[in-house]
Amino acid sequence: MRVLITGGAGFIGSHLADRLLARGDEVYAIDNLSTGSLSNISHLEDHPRFHITIDTVQDQKVMKDLVSRCDVIYHLAAAVGVQYVIDNPLESLINNIRGTEIVLEQANAEKKKVILASSSEIYGKKNGKVPFREDDDRILGPTTVIRWSYSTSKAVDELLALAYWREKRLPTVIVRCFNVIGPRQTGRYGMVVPRFIKQALLNHPITIYGDGEQRRCFTDIDDALDGLIALAEHPGAVGEIFNLGSNFEISIRDLAHKIKTMTESSSPIKFIPYEEAFANGWYEDLHYRVPNLDKIKALVNYDPKFNLDATLRKIIAYHEA
Repeated sequence: MRVLITGGAGFIGSHLADRLLARGDEVYAIDNLSTGSLSNISHLEDHPRFHITIDTVQDQKVMKDLVSRCDVIYHLAAAVGVQYVIDNPLESLINNIRGTEIVLEQANAEKKKVILASSSEIYGKKNGKVPFREDDDRILGPTTVIRWSYSTSKAVDELLALAYWREKRLPTVIVRCFNVIGPRQTGRYGMVVPRFIKQALLNHPITIYGDGEQRRCFTDIDDALDGLIALAEHPGAVGEIFNLGSNFEISIRDLAHKIKTMTESSSPIKFIPYEEAFANGWYEDLHYRVPNLDKIKALVNYDPKFNLDATLRKIIAYHEA
């Protein structure tokens, strides 16, 4: 199998490349390194079946060539991380929407299957139904709050993918990822787990935004890859949307205490009001983000194997090294 990974030097993309190469696939990757890093793929530099292009998916000529070489496309390239989106709102919107549009255009020219990585941010605020199910309503805040631009851009991506399937029969699969974590993920763009671990290992204050009662389900990268690849290969997934996550729910406050204990850190735990952490007022937090996994379990027998402690141990060891 010849596979194209957009965002191939990113956290998820680099791990996906490892997994696909290990089973014998030929992997082409493209990344503009806005949030990805060459260090994530440095171990693949001399691999005979790995090919990296440093460019943007908005370059239609480059994308046409890469798509022609491959059988399936994992479209992971996007602006990621709350902090990055707040700092770069225009770039984030253009990258997410125009980038996806070009990927779908080029894929449709040759009818290559596209696996679109979407986000749990799609759901927005808690809607009274818990956990979130794929057909739930979306509840978002005002457009003056920049955070909602990410959710909106990913919704446009999903609508484009569904339209290409319905009107042009381009095989597309939409996967909404819930807080995937693992080695190589950076805390630079707002990801909470690597940020907490780095603070704890340095014995710096572990900084929680708000009251810490926000609840999340964190998903081990290996579990996420199991689900992602299974959906990519199942014909019944085409034209559908799937949550991809775990059932290991925890509050951010408890996560901070857990990481402090596991790292044997002397870090104090410090609570920072949102208005201090995001002084421009362009931020609104999501207090609940937990997936219903019935749909993905029913189709591909998805069953997350790694509990949170096991995943955190892997990430801590990575940062210590």
